[in-house]
Amino acid sequence: MLAVEHEALEDAVVVRVSGGVDSSTVDEVTAHLTAALKLAGTHPARLVVVDLQAVDFFGSAALNAVLECHDEGKEAGTAVRLVADHDQVLRPIQVTELDGILDIYPTLSDALQRKRQQ
Repeated sequence: MLAVEHEALEDAVVVRVSGGVDSSTVDEVTAHLTAALKLAGTHPARLVVVDLQAVDFFGSAALNAVLECHDEGKEAGTAVRLVADHDQVLRPIQVTELDGILDIYPTLSDALQRKRQQ
């Protein structure tokens, strides 16, 4: 069962995802990512953090959604960071070599603490 929420915190707009993300559930994730990017556009930190620690399935649809969010953020001047520390999420990212593109942090506090790199 998928659950997604997003909220603006002091340091970033955080999107929390739990459950499995595949082609049948990715639209809900995409809607929250899009909303978070829009919110981040007026947020002083211009940062979206996507917390994937509670995700137990991360399919190709999820990879595409996250990559698209990253690219859209880059175009808009908003940094997008992922939080993941387990194989269900990290393995598909590594296999597709997206770990060279996406900013991945082991914890939410790590993702929030690192000052934005220009």
